[in-house]
Amino acid sequence: MINIITVHWQTPKWIEPQLSYLERNVGAPYRVFASLNGIDDGAVAARFHFAADLSGTHAEKLNELAAVAMDQSDPSDVLMFLDGDAFPVASLARWVADTLATYRVAAVRRDENFGDPQPHPCFCVTTAAFWQEIGGDWRPGRPWVNDVGTTVADVGGSLLAQLQERGVEWLPLLRTNTRNPHPLLFGIYAHRVYHHGAGFRSVPTRVDLHRHAQNRPSSQRPSLGTLRTSVVADPSKLLRLRAHHARVAVGALQRTVALRRDARNARTVDKMADRMFAKLVVDPGFYRELDGAGE
Repeated sequence: MINIITVHWQTPKWIEPQLSYLERNVGAPYRVFASLNGIDDGAVAARFHFAADLSGTHAEKLNELAAVAMDQSDPSDVLMFLDGDAFPVASLARWVADTLATYRVAAVRRDENFGDPQPHPCFCVTTAAFWQEIGGDWRPGRPWVNDVGTTVADVGGSLLAQLQERGVEWLPLLRTNTRNPHPLLFGIYAHRVYHHGAGFRSVPTRVDLHRHAQNRPSSQRPSLGTLRTSVVADPSKLLRLRAHHARVAVGALQRTVALRRDARNARTVDKMADRMFAKLVVDPGFYRELDGAGE
């Protein structure tokens, strides 16, 4: 039995697509345990083996659902953690069996998110026995410093520490996109799993925020707007212009262009996400435009 653990938050938008792709691609008996936060519809809840409006963080909900699933599972049963906006796009059952015959855990690792090292719950498979053995925990745990020097604590950090402390080799499932409309969103992993990303909230992602922060104006790195404000506050500055101020003005122009591009990109990504959702609802082969090497 494959026990699928997922969280949907404040909207039923992703329930029908996720359940449809699961039915199409799991290929073995399965049941779905779900946290349905803010989705008060008995007909929707009835589509799951177990559904409840659980409190707490995303990681705490996953931990609680895993405990419920294990109470109803044999040790050899599979636990499959799956974000609400994620689902398989290729057959899973044989691949899961073969993978867990070699590795205790296989999970998405989002290297593209500035080198995040931890197993990510958008897709992760293990057995009930192993999860019980290690006391599996999705909470953030100890933070790390990512590739751009930011200290990060995120879901999956505790699980990474549990695996490292026990010397357990896990299988990272990496992004296999041959086309990337966005560096983090709309990801295909191991040619088998789609993760929309930010399906229950608006962008920006951490990648977008970092790019925007690099372009954010300051007194040392002004934009045209901050220069204008400075001159309006003290017009005499125009009389004190020197040659090096031309470089400042050029930098301000470049920064202003970048900020406007960021604003356009944010609107574009939102529209792109809507288009991708509309396509995946009607076309099970939508993922091929993202991963040309997929099945």
